[in-house]
Amino acid sequence: MNGNAVLAGASWFTSSYSNDQGGACVEGARLSGALMAVRDSKDREGSAFVFPAATWGAFVDAVKKDALA
Repeated sequence: MNGNAVLAGASWFTSSYSNDQGGACVEGARLSGALMAVRDSKDREGSAFVFPAATWGAFVDAVKKDALA
């Protein structure tokens, strides 16, 4: 599958944890096919990671619960 085709037309949003002072700058996009894309907002032309939405949701929940070792 062509990664560029998957991301074409993605509507990116900035994480509520990002800031404009060079902090943790993350953007996400909900994609068709129950996928979630994540990229560095400081490198918008760079690579993006694409995960199944359920996997991304489980990761976010674990971070919120401080359950990652």
